[in-house]
This record gives sequence, structure tokens and C-alpha cells, in this order.
Amino acid sequence: MSDVITRFAPSPTGHLHVGGARTALFCWALARHLGGHFLLRIEDTDQARSSKEAAQGILEDLAWLGIHWDEGPELNSEEGQRLGGDPRGVGPFFQTERRGRYNAVLQQLVERDLAYPAFETPAELDSQRHEARAAKRNFRYRRAVDFDRPAALARMAAEPHVLRFRMPEGPVCVSDEILGEVVYGEDDHDDFVLRKRDGFPTYHLAVVVDDEAMGVTHVLRGQEHLNNTPKHVALQHALGYRIPIYAHLPVIFNPDGSKMSKRDKDKSARKALRGARDRDRALLEARIGDALPPERLEAWLGDKRSQLETGELSALSDALGLDLPGIDVEDFRRAGYLPEVVCNFLALLGWSPGEKDAEGRNRERFERAYLAEHFSTERIGKANAKFDRAKLLAFSQDSLAALSAEEFYDAWRGWCARYRPQVLAQLGDDATARRFSAVMQPRSRTLADPSAASGPGRFALLGDQAFDYDEKAVSKWLRKGEPSGLALLAGARVVLSRVDPFEASPIEAAVAAFCEDQGVGLGRVAQPIRVAISGAAATPPLGDTLAILGRGATLRRIDRCLETFGNA
Repeated sequence: MSDVITRFAPSPTGHLHVGGARTALFCWALARHLGGHFLLRIEDTDQARSSKEAAQGILEDLAWLGIHWDEGPELNSEEGQRLGGDPRGVGPFFQTERRGRYNAVLQQLVERDLAYPAFETPAELDSQRHEARAAKRNFRYRRAVDFDRPAALARMAAEPHVLRFRMPEGPVCVSDEILGEVVYGEDDHDDFVLRKRDGFPTYHLAVVVDDEAMGVTHVLRGQEHLNNTPKHVALQHALGYRIPIYAHLPVIFNPDGSKMSKRDKDKSARKALRGARDRDRALLEARIGDALPPERLEAWLGDKRSQLETGELSALSDALGLDLPGIDVEDFRRAGYLPEVVCNFLALLGWSPGEKDAEGRNRERFERAYLAEHFSTERIGKANAKFDRAKLLAFSQDSLAALSAEEFYDAWRGWCARYRPQVLAQLGDDATARRFSAVMQPRSRTLADPSAASGPGRFALLGDQAFDYDEKAVSKWLRKGEPSGLALLAGARVVLSRVDPFEASPIEAAVAAFCEDQGVGLGRVAQPIRVAISGAAATPPLGDTLAILGRGATLRRIDRCLETFGNA
């Protein structure tokens, strides 16, 4: 099985969708399981939508997930590992650099009358489709019975045209490792386009030629590609190519049964902003700031068909604290998920290891090495998979809790350096950042939680004057009681000013001694302090919270509270 070669061939039109990441993971796992090679190819023949930046982003997404390719575009991973290369000499791996190969195959097909030029304009084809719909029949393009081949070939040099494959008559059978034998009748396919009017090959031609040239033996892809496969099989037969082993993976859906789409984020952001704009447009634009110019905001909200770019959505989400549904790998990285967690979760979308864990339940938690050892297409189901975000979040929380304090700190600090560098700057020195990390670890579901605007770490990330007070907390913990919370807060301030060193244990000991001296329970003092330093009555343990803030910030915040509500 050393000749097994799988491939992942994304189109570089944006960040890597989690569905594509699942496909890449399965291709990688099958190659590793069978002792073969995993190849990465970039299908960039769609000139209007493809970009080098998107291709680079896909490489980085795969590298971050740990889905390392043996052959393909080269990349230095963040861990310093060199990925890709061309050891067998089957490159280049960008299809735009392989046009000579496609043209040679096209010439062969035209000479054999297996491909022919077609000159209809897009408008004429639209008219034919409209006529088919009006007649309540499917539109199928077929070469006319009276097609004049010599005349058509003569027109090629002077007129815009496409090249179409002449589909054979009769059914086409697709043998699939997951779905079994799938038969397509003659009415299910037409003479499809091999080369577009712009001179670039279509997906159908390029993928068939490249799979053969690169020795691909197994093609794993989503079931949305199943209807393309009879075209590819027919073309492979016409060219005398091998037929790879096909396995079409179940489609990934949202829990409500809708298909996961890149439009989901746009729809969610549009829904969140429309009501806010109607209530107070000026306030909304002020909060958005430089994330989105006002004219761009208005144009987008006013046109349901338009979509914001990925970068615009990310900037908008950061500015407003929107919780947009993750769709791309970058979304989940930005949201603070570990790559191992994402891979583990993706592996369960359609595949099952078929083993029980130590508690006798179906095994769900495993690493990439386990997946590679046990993966096979026989364990892939036919039913559509549902992307349960609550389950992913639970996976993440358990995984973060299982890390050592040092491992969590390294992961969190790396995430901050990429997405929230200002957090590290606000915390100051490394010792404070480590203390903050240790306190946040048991309270974090993702690496983003410690720095969330409404999260448990907000007390440390807001300026001394930058937070508001919760009125209910003020009423309950500062105004009531005898002595009042404000009076106890004033006394506690004196005690805290004398604590040395200003660390968690001495702080807690000093507060406990003060409570005993005043004859009150710990909550009567601790809660007013929490309200004073954070505006709310909920923070991590008091000693840790104050130690992270430091003596200066703690005293300034208590002074502000006493001045605001009156020194009782």
C-alpha cells in the first residue's frame, strides 16, 4: 500500500471552511493509515475569485491544525517545520501553472472528436435554460445532430468559444466506498465545459488531468461533489486514465438542518446590527469606529445580496463583541480553540472509531495519532453530519482544564500575541500575566474567554475609571447593613494599604483578620471590595484578583468607589 496517494485540492477563494478541513483531515488520516502520501494541490483556475493571499491562508490553516502535507506548495510552519515539496517531480501544485498540460489534453480530445467548440454566449445559454424551465424539463446541453465539425473548428481561431466534452451515450456508473454503486442515466448529464471562454480549464478537466498525473489513488470529498463524479469518470475512460477509489463524505449541517455556509456569519452580523442601527445609528457608528466606514455599513445593510469580506466581519465582530457562528478554520482559531480540539471534533463529523472508552461509552476523545492509526472509509457513515457547537465548546473546556498551568499559559499567551496583544500589554510583566493565566484557566472554555469583554478576567483589563457599577450590587453590598458595606470598605482600604507583600495569601489573611476584628462574615467585606474594584460582585478569588491588579490599582479603585457613593 506504499503507492497510496490522497490529495486535498481547495480553491483559494477565502479562508478554509471547516468542511474542507474535515476533508483534508480524512485524506491525511487515510494516507497515514495506509502508509501512503498526502498531497496538497491548489485549484486556482477561477481567476475572478482566486488569490495568492487566500492560498497562503489555507496553507497556514492546515499547518495550524497539524494536517501536514507530504507534497505540495512549500511552507515553513510556525513550529519551524518545512512542509510540502516535490520529491516525485509531479508539480507544480498551482493549476494556473499547469495550463500547458491541460491544453495538450484538450488538443488530443478535439482531434479525436471527444471535445468540440461551442459558441453560444452566456445570454443565449440563459435563454435556453429559461425555455427549458418554461417547458418543465431539465436543461441538458447536447451537441446538435447536424453539428458541422469542420466549420466549427474553422471558427475557433476567430470567435470566442468554450470547449465541451462529448458525453458518451448510456448510463455512467460511479463506484463509491461509502455510498456503493451510483448509476447516472443518460438524462442526468450533458456535454459539460472543459475550457472556458477565458482560456482557463474548468474544474472538471483540471482535476481529472492532475489526479492522473500526480498518481492520486483515493479521492475523498464531500457528497456535494457526487454529481460531478460521473463527468470525471466518463472523462477518465475517454482518456484511458485510471479510475481512483472514490469516497464521498456526508455533508456537514447546522443543528437546525441548514447547510453550513459562509453566509451564516454575514446573516448573523446583519441581524445583530439592523436593530442597533434603528435604535441609535450614531452610537452604533461610534462603536464600530474604523472597523467599517459608515458608507460601507449602510451599503451592506441596505442590500441583502451583498456580503462583507472575512476581514471586515472579523473587525466588526471585535469592535462590537459579536458572537458570530464559526464557519472557517480561522474563525475557530480566533475564537480560542486548540487545533487538537478542532481536529478531534471534525473527525467525529461522519466517522466513528467504533470503540468504547474506559467508561463503556462510544469513544469520542482522541488525538490525531489515534485517528491515523484507526481511520478507514468503512467507518464513515452515509447520513449528514451535524455541527454541534455546544459539544465542541465542551470538548474545548475539558481540554483546557487538562493542560498543565505552563501549557495553558503558553497556549493563551500565543493566542493573545496573535489576536489580543493589548491584553499582554495591559497586564504588564510576565509574572502578572502568569498569575492571571493561572486564575483564568479553570474558568475558561476557550483561550478567548480570559480577555472577553464580559468574561471573568474583565476586572484586570479595564482601566481604573473605565468600568460602570452594577446598581443592584451597589445597593446590596455597599448601602445595606450595619455597619454598611461602604463603612467596611473604608476600613478594609486601610488594611490593604499595609499588606506586604501584596500577594494572594497575605491579602486573604489580612481581610480575614479584619472581618474577625469587625465581627462580620467574610462576605460582608469581600463583596464590597469586589464591587469597588470591578463594578460587580463576582470575580475570581479575592486574593488572586487583588494581587493581579496590584496595590496601586486596588487602592485607586476603592478610592473611586468611596468618592462615588459617599464615605459612610
